[in-house]
Amino acid sequence: MATTVLRVNLQDINLQFFKDLQASAGSTAEVEIRVETNQQGEGLFSEEQFWDIIDLLDWNKGRRDEIIQPAIQALSKLPISNIYLFAEKLAEKLYRLDTRQHAKAYLAKQEDDYFSMDDFLYVRCGVVAEGRAYYEQILKDPSNMPAEIDFEHLLSVAPDAYALKTGREFNYVPSFNYETKSNAEAWQ
Repeated sequence: MATTVLRVNLQDINLQFFKDLQASAGSTAEVEIRVETNQQGEGLFSEEQFWDIIDLLDWNKGRRDEIIQPAIQALSKLPISNIYLFAEKLAEKLYRLDTRQHAKAYLAKQEDDYFSMDDFLYVRCGVVAEGRAYYEQILKDPSNMPAEIDFEHLLSVAPDAYALKTGREFNYVPSFNYETKSNAEAWQ
């Protein structure tokens, strides 16, 4: 497998560019897009924007799929790139909570000694869904990691927003793998 790196200005990218690329590389080639800006600050989608979307979760709704609807609606109104960037920021936050210390605190609060990798992921989702202050508190002090909150539905926000905006399936692999024990360094 060979990799080719292209550095292209955004002003030079158009539909014909992608058609030519597909013709030369083949329809099964994978493309990774990285955006480097000269702007100061956080880039295209800020931490504040991420947490603003999280803050739209409507905890007054009864069903979890209803709780995420305001966030899905708001995210779907943003540019498609922001949906990808939301997914990337979420993955990074889940990855940062994927540590041995957080897992030990989670397991200590379980009623039995069974450690479910999926349940630990869903509890990390719950921590993010609780908002920025709570997330930062748990990130800073793993001993406060809960066992009783989980919110797997948070993983659906970006895919559902993308589907709502485009009518297509969201096919994206973030640069941070948020599956349990993916943060290998933090599990040593």
